[in-house]
Amino acid sequence: MSAPSASSTSPPSVILVGVDFGGDPFDASLEELGLLAQTAGYAVAERVACKRRAPDPALFVGSGKAEEIQMLAQSTGASEILFDNALSPAQQRNLERLMGMPVNDRTLLILEIFAQRARSHEGKLQVELARLQYLSTRLVRRWSHLERQSGGIGMRGGPGETQIELDRRMIGEAIKRTKERLVKLKKQRATQRRQRERRDAFTISLVGYTNAGKSSLFNALVKARAYAADQLFATLDTTTRQLYLGEAGRSVSLSDTVGFIRDLPHGLVDAFAATLQEATEADLLLHVVDASNPSHPEQIASVLSVLKEIGADQVPQVLVFNKLDAMAPDRMPQRLSDVMELEGQTVPRIFVSAREGTGLPELRALLAQRVLATAGGSTGDTPGQRPDFENVLP
Repeated sequence: MSAPSASSTSPPSVILVGVDFGGDPFDASLEELGLLAQTAGYAVAERVACKRRAPDPALFVGSGKAEEIQMLAQSTGASEILFDNALSPAQQRNLERLMGMPVNDRTLLILEIFAQRARSHEGKLQVELARLQYLSTRLVRRWSHLERQSGGIGMRGGPGETQIELDRRMIGEAIKRTKERLVKLKKQRATQRRQRERRDAFTISLVGYTNAGKSSLFNALVKARAYAADQLFATLDTTTRQLYLGEAGRSVSLSDTVGFIRDLPHGLVDAFAATLQEATEADLLLHVVDASNPSHPEQIASVLSVLKEIGADQVPQVLVFNKLDAMAPDRMPQRLSDVMELEGQTVPRIFVSAREGTGLPELRALLAQRVLATAGGSTGDTPGQRPDFENVLP
């Protein structure tokens, strides 16, 4: 997959393919994959959804459906096929031979978006590591650019060394170099965190599904101008600012982190360990949810899954249901604050609109309450009692 050219008069078109194997929730409209494709700079020509009991070992969708997709690509003028499911290297190669055009999956699409959006040195290194690890299983000369990065030292093939062996060695050395650079940056982050700990700083991290409005909420709380847009993965690099809570008489450290998504590539979780470490070491997580999205229960589950994977599932949370201004009238909450059961625990929930400012005073008051409770050495709640919120769900 190559990034769309900025000079093109029209974006390249792609066909989206999703296969329902039963069991897990399936998006027949392929809406999220379409948003990912548009975020990466593609135009959606057509969407194809089908059902199967199990993936076809050779072509994933079977020969008949694969030929149907090929004919659809020819008739629509599409230049690439994007699968919502993860493809094996063999399935990808077989499909490309049959289609006569690039065939990629959701994982690589997410990696490409991250590669386009990363701005900091650390973010770029983390994305590059994830892409290298993904491509290392697909040795089909997709990374000839690495030869230029190597500087030409030690990259000549020895006697009898095949092209695939040379490829494997090139990408292995690139992965090693990238990991070494990330280790240095991770040490620098650890030093910065120790300095914050010595200052007795209370740290809060914003987490949530991509496009839930974390950056907009961050800007509204700290009066910052961090980049925020109505698109997936608008924020990739962690931004930290001081948030003054007058009710608590002190400031806290607030961090805006990368958004999560279902089926987040494991390589990205590993590669972004340093960035996501902000969440694992936080005193409190503000779990931001797009309250206007009908799929928000599934999105909450996806975020909780990633938090567990990175070891942040034990950090106290506050659910912030954002985009109150975009909610349907029949789903408007009766109160701005209540509590909600989250994996067997009762956690506070607040409805806000980062755009209009609704609910932000209540959120700040809750944060101040948590800071004071922590400073006092308690959890803020008497055993057996609920927090000071009305348990009224919309």
